[in-house]
Amino acid sequence: MPYALGLEPEQLAEEFDYEHGRLVCATEGGNEVRRSVLPGGVRVLTERMPGQRSVALGFWLGVGSRDETQGMYGSTHFLEHLLFKGTPSRSALDIAEEFDAVGGESNALTAKEHTCYYARVLSEDVGMAVDVIADMVTSASIDPRELEQERGVILEEIAMDLDDPTDVAFENFTAKVMGGHPLGRPIGGTPSEITQVARDAVWEHYAKYYTPDRLVISAAGGLEHSEVVQLVLDALDRAGWELPERTTPAPRRVRTPAVLHPEFGDHTVDRAFEQANVVLGSTGLIAGSPQRYAMSVLNACLGGGMSSRLFQEIREKRGLAYNTFSFGGSYSDAGYFGMYAGCTADKAPVVVDLMRAELDRLAEEGLRDRELDKFTGQLSGATILGSEDPGSRMSRLGRSELDTGHFTDLDELHENIRAVTAQEVQDLAADLAGRPTVTTWVGTGAASAANASAS
Repeated sequence: MPYALGLEPEQLAEEFDYEHGRLVCATEGGNEVRRSVLPGGVRVLTERMPGQRSVALGFWLGVGSRDETQGMYGSTHFLEHLLFKGTPSRSALDIAEEFDAVGGESNALTAKEHTCYYARVLSEDVGMAVDVIADMVTSASIDPRELEQERGVILEEIAMDLDDPTDVAFENFTAKVMGGHPLGRPIGGTPSEITQVARDAVWEHYAKYYTPDRLVISAAGGLEHSEVVQLVLDALDRAGWELPERTTPAPRRVRTPAVLHPEFGDHTVDRAFEQANVVLGSTGLIAGSPQRYAMSVLNACLGGGMSSRLFQEIREKRGLAYNTFSFGGSYSDAGYFGMYAGCTADKAPVVVDLMRAELDRLAEEGLRDRELDKFTGQLSGATILGSEDPGSRMSRLGRSELDTGHFTDLDELHENIRAVTAQEVQDLAADLAGRPTVTTWVGTGAASAANASAS
C-alpha cells in the first residue's frame, strides 16, 4: 500500500505519530520504513533491509536548476562541485580520504528540482558518512580560489557535453518544448553563465536554499532508524545549525500544470557530427499524474527495449538506425514526451516519418495481442530488479519525500502497473499523437534533412 510520508493528519492516523512527526510501516521482504521530523524541520527517512552489511545515505535539498534567478544561473550545479572542496574543519583531501579509508563511495547529483549528496559505506561506517556529508552541506567554505579553479572544471564538463550530439539534441529539444519555462534551462548552465556567475551569487544561493527545513536525509541498508536519527542530530549540532522545535518542513512544490509556450516546429543544429541525432516530441505529463503508469507502459511498448515497436521497425526490419527509443520526463508542473533516433542524415527524414507512424498506429489501433502482458511484465520485473540494492531504496525514499510525501512499496507499484488497461494506453497515445510537436535535428546536414522531411 502507499504510505503517507507527509504531515497530512487525515492519512494513516493509527500509524503516524503527528506530535513527533514519526512514521513506521512495513514493506515487502520484511523491510521497515521509518520517518522522523527533527527540530528545524529536518526529515530523516530510513529503510532497514535485513541481511545488508552496507548503507546508502543521501542528503537531499529541494532545490534544482529551475530555482535559479538571473545572475545565479548554474549556481546549483556549481555548489554540487564546491561542497566537496572543503569546510572550515575539512579540506577537499580530508573528505576524499575519509571515504577512501573505509572503501566507501561518495558523489552528488544536480537535477532540475533537487540536489543530492550521497554515499555508500559499510554499516559500521555510517556515522562517518553522516558526519562528513553533514559538514559539507552545512558548512561549505566556498573559497574564492577554489571557486575559480572549479569554474574551469565546470566549463570543461560543459564542453564535453557540447561534443556529445545526443546531449545537444536533448538539451535543444527540452528548451524548445518548455518554451522559456525554467525547466527548459540546462542544469549545468551555459558557458557564458558559468563564466559570469559571481562568488557572491553562488553564496547567496547556498544560504537561501541549504536550510534545515529543506533538508531530507534518506538511508537504506543495514541500519537502525534511531541510530541514524541520533547521528544526524549530533552532526547538525556540531555544525552549529539552529534547529528550533516544531519548525515545519518547507512545503513541497505545487502540482499545478504550468502554462507552457513551446516553440513548435523544426529546429536544427548544424554541427560536424557523423550522425544526425533527431528528437521528436511534445509536452507530456506532470509528476504524479494519474496517467503515469499508462505512460510507463506506452513507453515500454513504443520504445523501451529491443522488442519495442520503434526498435523492431526502425532497426531490426529496416536497418536505418543503431539506436532508437521513446522517453518521458515529468516535473512538478510540466513534462515532456518524445522519441529519439541516431542515423545518417540521408536516412533521418524516413526515420522521423516512421517514429510518427508508430505513435499514430498505437493511437489508432491500440496494443496488439499479448503486448499488454509483455510490457507490464517487463516494467514490473525491471522495477523490482532495479530496487534490490540500498542505493535504489535510498533514492526512492528521498525522492518520495521531496516530490509527493507518499511512499509506495514495490508490491503496490507492481499492482499499479499490472492494473493499466490497453484502452488507457491507447487513449494516452491518441492524446500525445494529437499534440503539436517539436523536432530537433542535430548534425552535419541537419537543415537539409529537416527540409527533406518537411517536403
